[in-house]
Amino acid sequence: MTNNTITIAVDGPAASGKGTLSRRLARHFGLNYLDTGSLYRAVALIALNDNILLDDETALSHVAGSLSDDVLSDPRLREPGVGEAASKIASLIPVRETLLRYQRDRAETAPGAVLDGRDIGTVVCPEADVKLFVTASSEVRAERRYKELLSKGQDVTYDDIFAEIERRDARDSSRSAAPLIKAVDAHLLDTTNLDIERALDAAVYLVNQAIKA
Repeated sequence: MTNNTITIAVDGPAASGKGTLSRRLARHFGLNYLDTGSLYRAVALIALNDNILLDDETALSHVAGSLSDDVLSDPRLREPGVGEAASKIASLIPVRETLLRYQRDRAETAPGAVLDGRDIGTVVCPEADVKLFVTASSEVRAERRYKELLSKGQDVTYDDIFAEIERRDARDSSRSAAPLIKAVDAHLLDTTNLDIERALDAAVYLVNQAIKA
């Protein structure tokens, strides 16, 4: 803990449950919460709406530097096409550098924060007080995302969602800029056979143990 703040870094692949878990952790410990993936999704949404090429580093960096809180809560951020575009944009180093300060500022704001993403424990907050790496099988993750999107009235198929998750896993893990990897000091939490309550209990236990150490 630094300057009376605590930082909890939660990383993991798409649809592993890390977002829901991180929000619940933040509420449990009275911390701020940041879904760092929403930053890249917001850049992607604006790029798609404004017909900005997804490899235009200059234009996308400008978008990243001028995000508003309104776009971060736009429900369209969860649409599959936006997620695909965000994964591509996340491989661009200038965009990542632009968003890095935003993420670190949030982590350092009292009383601290839970940040979830792909590279929180390895790049954004390598000195985080607690690091969790949340994962689940590809099949379970695809089923979760499929049900989530169906509940929101989106016309999707399980096969399409599974294929998207497989593509994102491959892209996120192989990119040269901050690839998705488990930090050496992160606690692994596999949620394949856990509902949110059991996953939360496990995460709270890990956080408490780390804080006491």
